[in-house]
Amino acid sequence: MTNDAQAQAGTAEGQGPVEISPAEAGQLQEKREELFEEFEIRDAFPPEVLREARDRTEDVQQEIEDELDERRDLRELTAWTTDPIDAQDFDDAISVREEEDGYRLWVHIADVTHYVHPDSAMWEEAVQRGNTVYLPAYTIHMLPPTLAETVCSLVPEEDRLAHTVEMELDAETLSFETIDIYKSVIRSDERLTYSQCENRLEDPEAPLHEENVLAFELADRMHEQRKEDGSLVLNPRRDRAHTIIEECMLKANKAVTHELMWNRGVEAMYRVHPQPTPDQWNDALREIQELDGVSIPSDKWDDPRKAVNGALENAPDRMLSKIQRAVLKVMPRAKYMNDPFGGHHALNFDIYGHFTSPIRRLSDLINHWIVHENDVPEDLIELCDRASDRQKDGETVERLYKGFMEEIGLDPYAVNNRGVVTVDDDGNVVNDEGLPPEDD
Repeated sequence: MTNDAQAQAGTAEGQGPVEISPAEAGQLQEKREELFEEFEIRDAFPPEVLREARDRTEDVQQEIEDELDERRDLRELTAWTTDPIDAQDFDDAISVREEEDGYRLWVHIADVTHYVHPDSAMWEEAVQRGNTVYLPAYTIHMLPPTLAETVCSLVPEEDRLAHTVEMELDAETLSFETIDIYKSVIRSDERLTYSQCENRLEDPEAPLHEENVLAFELADRMHEQRKEDGSLVLNPRRDRAHTIIEECMLKANKAVTHELMWNRGVEAMYRVHPQPTPDQWNDALREIQELDGVSIPSDKWDDPRKAVNGALENAPDRMLSKIQRAVLKVMPRAKYMNDPFGGHHALNFDIYGHFTSPIRRLSDLINHWIVHENDVPEDLIELCDRASDRQKDGETVERLYKGFMEEIGLDPYAVNNRGVVTVDDDGNVVNDEGLPPEDD
């Protein structure tokens, strides 16, 4: 799971939902409808798409049994998912093992393209939507939840079809010794929330304790190595659970695009992030240096990304958002392209692309198809532009919606973290999703 998914971490454990009045629920609904119309965001799914999704969830176990002859059977390999507490679908699981010469890391991704392919109505609908749009307490899905939350969800103790990225990593450099990408059948042992993962790391008697400790040891090393190599880390205070997932997903994404570019030499949906101009970087660093209680270490000035990392690591908590804003203000927008030329500046990766979230991003869905079929869609350039535009529109809608919530006196971050319910004048819940009450 990547940063934008983590930002949608849902209901905070131990806190009740935000309560709103029917009038506020109506205002929010009107604002959503206005934004959806302006930015051509499709909320409801067409009947034929929902029908197709339902059809693909029938006879699931028999279909998986039939697939075993064509896939690697990894059901005996210890694997687990880690997601926000309110996650409805679990699309990535990890397995890790320490070996004599390094580490072996498996990242298992729900095999969405087994069910959603270019000849399907769901594929066409995903192209129209481009990605899942996350608003506080309201989600517009790229794929029907009927599918995403069932056969494409790596729920514990059930066999599931997956696309596995198996990586052998050097003990010292953590570089790829081998990369193997293949279709598999897995059986997740457990579904952890982020806080449960933290508890497992602390409790030596807990199930999956050793596995999570090893996963964090590897993830922490990958994280520190990225920073040393010049990867920009705008959130330096991330907890251990998030570090595990973020670093494992980054490694898997990097492995897949490395395979596609260097071993196969094919076009794919690469993620390209241009760098700011030297003047823009100078403006950002000057703004950061002038913040109260913030300083850039003298040995970090040779690379602006390392300079920002150094400032963030030692800055007071109250200054983190100001440093982040100074950087984001000068950062060009990343986009999808059929060629990785230019690389990903913020990550400092020569080649990068998305693979680990095919349920919520068109780019990942396309790359799954290319990896499996070794076939590049004829309209790939148009698909890259479509995904880039839809992501931009989704982010704009999210920003405008949060701004409107603040205008009517609601805290979008509280709603995002705790959920929302509609209550009447007597304090009775009339809708547990924050929607206006239905007319009698």
